[in-house]
Amino acid sequence: MKRILFMKHVLFSASIIVAVSIAVMVTVPAAVLTTETRPNIVFIFTDDHAYQAIGVYGSNRNETPQMDKLAAQGMRFTNCCVTNSLCGPSRAVIQTGKYSHINGFKTNEDKFNISQPTFPKMLQKAGYQTAIVGKWHLACEVQGFDYSEVLIGQGPYYNPPMIRNGERVKHTGRTTEIITELSLQWLEKRDQSKPFLLMLQHKAPHREWDAYPKYYNKYKDRVFPYPETFNDTYSGRGRAALEQDMTIAETMTPQDLKLEFPGVWNSMTDEQKTEWHEMYDGRKAEFETFKNDPAALKRWKYQCYMKDYLSCVAAVDDSIGQITEFLDKNGLAENTVVVYASDQGFYLGEHGWFDKRFMYNESFKTPLIVRWNGVVKPGSINNDIVSNVDFAATFLEMASVPIPDDIQGRSLVPVLKGQTPTDWRKSFYYHYYEYPAVHMVKRHEGVYDGRFKLIHFYNDIDEWEFYDLQTDPQELRNAIDNSTYSAEIIRLKTELERQKTELKVPPIQVNTKSVIFDAPFPEGRPGMKKMIERLRNDIEKRRK
Repeated sequence: MKRILFMKHVLFSASIIVAVSIAVMVTVPAAVLTTETRPNIVFIFTDDHAYQAIGVYGSNRNETPQMDKLAAQGMRFTNCCVTNSLCGPSRAVIQTGKYSHINGFKTNEDKFNISQPTFPKMLQKAGYQTAIVGKWHLACEVQGFDYSEVLIGQGPYYNPPMIRNGERVKHTGRTTEIITELSLQWLEKRDQSKPFLLMLQHKAPHREWDAYPKYYNKYKDRVFPYPETFNDTYSGRGRAALEQDMTIAETMTPQDLKLEFPGVWNSMTDEQKTEWHEMYDGRKAEFETFKNDPAALKRWKYQCYMKDYLSCVAAVDDSIGQITEFLDKNGLAENTVVVYASDQGFYLGEHGWFDKRFMYNESFKTPLIVRWNGVVKPGSINNDIVSNVDFAATFLEMASVPIPDDIQGRSLVPVLKGQTPTDWRKSFYYHYYEYPAVHMVKRHEGVYDGRFKLIHFYNDIDEWEFYDLQTDPQELRNAIDNSTYSAEIIRLKTELERQKTELKVPPIQVNTKSVIFDAPFPEGRPGMKKMIERLRNDIEKRRK
């Protein structure tokens, strides 16, 4: 009897202890319990930053000391692929962890369905304080953030109007610097009892590459090396490479080259206009010198492009230094993950091009650098096939938030720890949709396995391309009809279909009627008509 009473007493006491413990867990905010263990996340994101314009990625054009320092402190990825090389779609993929055909945002003409789940919403619900500053570009209201201050559309390089928590505000200054300062102000004023997510998203170095004097002066007298493929004739590939509209020689506009004032000119201050004149007034005379010599003019355009583009990159590099310095000085570095990436790669004269869109490496791959003190080995390099579709799952796992089953990416956390799972992807699927449109890159899908790449261009053509990147790293020789690769081509075509089934990709519609040469001009799109008329003439010249 005494033993029974004793056991009842023990059980009653235990129940009180459990009840008190549960009460404490309920009344103490989750963020307080987990702030020490859940890392803060700073995601620094740029627009159109080519990996070949980063020092640690082997740039022979420019210096990026802050990006290089970040890589020395963390992990640099050499094989980060994008699902769809375009600004808005890339952002939608990152928000959702899903491919464009699933999240519904395939082209820059689409509008993102903000009602769908996104990783910032999930972090916010899990107790994270969330903020986004800079380029949003999803054509919808901002959700998932306690604080937001975003550019309207692409946004200008000077004096940007922005939307702050739903209200329009106007800033005076240089956009890259403004985005950085707003981010620093938020970090200073944030609720320090909560872990945080900060998405710092620059406009730079997006076209039209409007430079700031401090950085332009760094490069104004430099002569940049020309890429080996600068004078590519596209003879080794099909119609897609030949019929694009993104050449430095033919497509760049007077505004791109600063022969005309920028679109934001009327809103610039007198001081900014004076600085602009000092940087660019000499170009008109230079243009007159070269305008009658097509080869010399193309080289001159490239040099102008590099001075402007790399000046924009230098401003971003400084921004990274300011953010990491704040984290270091304020005791945040040890528990804050810093991620640097771009929405896709970019052409810096390779194949004679600028812009992106193609599945060729310069635009298919994006820089990715991650610093996570105490987790990531400093100075490490990873060669696994990773992607922007993995970012959402990665951030969720970092924050100890369950990853939804319908997310198509995989968390990079084990990869960052140097423990790549044995079942990690061995191939990757890509799909580009925006055609006919600016730059006229044809719709295509493809698969890549680390060495071989298979691409299917469709919509107004039906052409296949195959590349062995070990023997042809610049993707100059389409080997689709090379019998040496018959087995590999069959294997990749099978893998392409497997990937499409697994990712639930809708069937494509193949059509061989040329938008450029056979189809009538699009109704109600006079700009498109003018572009196609010019492009027809350009293509005929290229064929000769």
